[in-house]
Amino acid sequence: MEQPHQIGDRITDRSAPPDDGTVRDWIGQRAFKHWAELRNWIEAYYPSVFEPDWLYGGKKRGWSLRYKRTKAFCTFIPEYKRFSAVVVLGKAEREKFEERRYVWRPQLVKLYDEAKTYIDGKWLTVAISSADDRHDVTKLLTMKRPPQ
Repeated sequence: MEQPHQIGDRITDRSAPPDDGTVRDWIGQRAFKHWAELRNWIEAYYPSVFEPDWLYGGKKRGWSLRYKRTKAFCTFIPEYKRFSAVVVLGKAEREKFEERRYVWRPQLVKLYDEAKTYIDGKWLTVAISSADDRHDVTKLLTMKRPPQ
């Protein structure tokens, strides 16, 4: 018997990358609105820079949508009934974040402070459930790579 899905579960059917309908059904209509608006924002501010690429991370991590040119820009993670974006901040971006520490929303600073720093940077996973959360991500992305 199959277990009911829990909030945060990933899309793990590896037979094919999910399409928009699958993502919308999985994350829910409200979260999908943020998903679509953030995708549209990236396309508008970084035209023809990124070719989003679906990656399968195994049964535990499932599918994620990565934006990358030469280095990773961000990754969208469709989770059951929610949507998160991962932004990796390298050394230069961490210095910029620290310089502006008191400009960021307190929730983002807390997330930043609690994120583990790896060799390639600090991995921030931002759950996006509001326009403010989406705005935080766009500001992080703009800091990481100025729009064209």
